[in-house]
Amino acid sequence: MNYPELALISFILSIVFSIGGVGSAIAIVPTMSWLGVPLMTAKPTGLFINTLSMLSATLKNLRHGKLDHRFGLPILIVATAMAPVGAYVGKFIPKVYVLWVFVAFLLYSGTMMIFFRPRRRPKDGNHIVEGSIIGGIAGFLGGLLGVGGGGIISPALIMLGYEPKKVAATTALVVFFSSLSGFLTYWGMGTLDWRLLLWVSIPAIAGGWIGTHLMHFKMSSEQVKKVIGVILYLIALKTLMNVL
Repeated sequence: MNYPELALISFILSIVFSIGGVGSAIAIVPTMSWLGVPLMTAKPTGLFINTLSMLSATLKNLRHGKLDHRFGLPILIVATAMAPVGAYVGKFIPKVYVLWVFVAFLLYSGTMMIFFRPRRRPKDGNHIVEGSIIGGIAGFLGGLLGVGGGGIISPALIMLGYEPKKVAATTALVVFFSSLSGFLTYWGMGTLDWRLLLWVSIPAIAGGWIGTHLMHFKMSSEQVKKVIGVILYLIALKTLMNVL
């Protein structure tokens, strides 16, 4: 296992994905699997990276007053509760099926990021009901795949008409808590590699801070979505080739 290589990957992906508030685990878990890391070890490592990178992102969002706590609370509660369920269920599902779910998940997220255009928010929308449903699905799949669920939360909220940068800040907060609860579940199942976690933690923190800085000051919402969407498509293609 090449730890310096994984540290570099963690740094780069944490920069790119924290710009969109998604969390880099959606990319780093399949990447680690390609590089020979067992999937049950890659998943908690990805969640750990998400926890750290989204913590730094959330702290920066708080400093800049970007978080709407009432808007994000229903998503946060349900996603955090469902992530351990997904993590535990994943223990009993063969690797090949998990990777197929990964491909579908990546294609969905990439398509939403690239092609979907935000629409005006309807006045009769209920953010509590919407947030609970999205949080439940995202939390379960996030725990199952080791990705935190940001790839579902962010495009789904944008699809419902919420402002992209507000969505990014909210998603970062939710992904922090759901990733942490999923990580603790994998820890309880004894699938962690502590040396790997040590190698990737500092680059993840640094990458999350830099990415959030770029989101606030350098890049437009459209740029963020397109860059992340293309990366997700490429990862989906590589994962599909490995499965086949």
